[in-house]
Amino acid sequence: MNKTNLVLIPGLLLDERMWSHQRQTLSDIAESMIPVATEDESVAAMAQRILAAAPDTFALAGLSMGGYIAQEIMRQAPDRVERLALLDTSYLPDTPQQTERRREFIEMTRVGRFRGVTSRLLPLLIHDARLGDEELTGTIYAMADSVGKDAFIRQQMAIMHRPDGTRDLGLIHCPTLVLCGRQDQLTPLDIHEEMAASIPNAKLVVIEDSGHLSTMERPYAVSALLRYWLQA
Repeated sequence: MNKTNLVLIPGLLLDERMWSHQRQTLSDIAESMIPVATEDESVAAMAQRILAAAPDTFALAGLSMGGYIAQEIMRQAPDRVERLALLDTSYLPDTPQQTERRREFIEMTRVGRFRGVTSRLLPLLIHDARLGDEELTGTIYAMADSVGKDAFIRQQMAIMHRPDGTRDLGLIHCPTLVLCGRQDQLTPLDIHEEMAASIPNAKLVVIEDSGHLSTMERPYAVSALLRYWLQA
């Protein structure tokens, strides 16, 4: 059986560990590549770097910042993407309030309070009921520490200056899964409903009892949905 090439793009302050369940569970049908998205200061450059390392054609999934990069890949090389999954993400540019919060986090990082950024973000990243899950929160802190302060600043700069994807959604013609945790506070469900309505051939799925990090909070559900998405 030929395996599908699958590119899984992590989110802000996250690394390959956020996709660990999906990579392992789908290994019988997919050859997964999890790129590093830490070296560039623009979403366009991040997408170019991933495309340079990716197979000729592939299935593509991205969560949060990874979803922004995935949409940029669709702008740059749509013919290389066989199917698309956008998880807990947005097509919209930052609001002024979101940009201001990012600038605050950058300043905290520059004055030596990088660890405090993750503490501030954590209640926004996961469902309230999971805040006491030490294994989950410990992995989130470990990923943030691994990404590091310099890469975090680059990622925030890239996210702040990402393009408005409103007009581009209608140009996506490959089979597309739009997935969102019901309690996602950072990229709420209504944004995903708008995305799914605007993308031809898109399917919206809501993950119950999950916040923004659905792949980690509800790994079995997300992995099962990605399996269906890959095989449909």
